[in-house]
Amino acid sequence: MDTFNIDVPVPSMGATVSELSVIVIKVQTGDVVTKGQRLADLESDKSAFEFESPCEGTIGEIMGKPGATMMSGDPFLQIETSDESMRHLDSNSAGGGSAAAAASDVIWTPKAKKVAEEAGLDPESITDITATGPGNRVSGDDVKHYLENRG
Repeated sequence: MDTFNIDVPVPSMGATVSELSVIVIKVQTGDVVTKGQRLADLESDKSAFEFESPCEGTIGEIMGKPGATMMSGDPFLQIETSDESMRHLDSNSAGGGSAAAAASDVIWTPKAKKVAEEAGLDPESITDITATGPGNRVSGDDVKHYLENRG
């Protein structure tokens, strides 16, 4: 059976919760997991919950780190799986997504994108900004600092 890698995103906890903190990660690279197995404990400003595997497979890269704040939709970890119902998360099907990731390893918070766009800039075209947020995230303050110091 063919396997493929999926990027498992940080779950969405509703319209008012966009940031989640990683409390603990229960798996390691190379672990074989089953669907529904507890991968990590996450916390929002409203509650803590168990983050479960969406399928069976083998854990690949883990992007989430204990203590990090992550945005809903950010890639949390990779799983190598043969579960065709997860094909929509195939990390190789993005066609050019890896080229964009290679151009910049920073992650823009929604606030940072808004500040940049309000200044008439395209966040995707800015490659020389310093990200000071957790997990190499660009914050709104980072964008303000960038705007103040660009020549």
